[in-house]
Amino acid sequence: MDDSLAAEWRELGFYTHHDSERREYRLVGSSAGLRKFVELLRSYVRDPRNQQVSEHEHYGPWGLEVMTWPEPGIDDHAIHGPLPKLAELADLVEHRLESALPGQRLRIREEFAPAAAFALVLDVRDDEFDPGGDDW
Repeated sequence: MDDSLAAEWRELGFYTHHDSERREYRLVGSSAGLRKFVELLRSYVRDPRNQQVSEHEHYGPWGLEVMTWPEPGIDDHAIHGPLPKLAELADLVEHRLESALPGQRLRIREEFAPAAAFALVLDVRDDEFDPGGDDW
């Protein structure tokens, strides 16, 4: 992997993978790294600029996108929803990570957006996992 891409993944704290065939948006990282996704969501929700529909932010080198939208969902474009639902997603991810063990894949869809086209999958790795490495 290119050093600059690896540095961006490390800064993000987790690696993202969009799987159209399985209809999954997978986040791969240690429990601590995946908790950065929780922080990312909470920061997005707190930012007053994100109150308007269609506001969005891109994270990481391959464009994980979080977007303000009337209905909650996960699709091939973004993780989206009204700010209160995105805050609920942050809480849900945090709660699921509390008891997660390395090797587990935590699937979130119905709890956040039952009609979502994609599921969010948290692929929990051990504490030594390097999101900028080649071991995913």
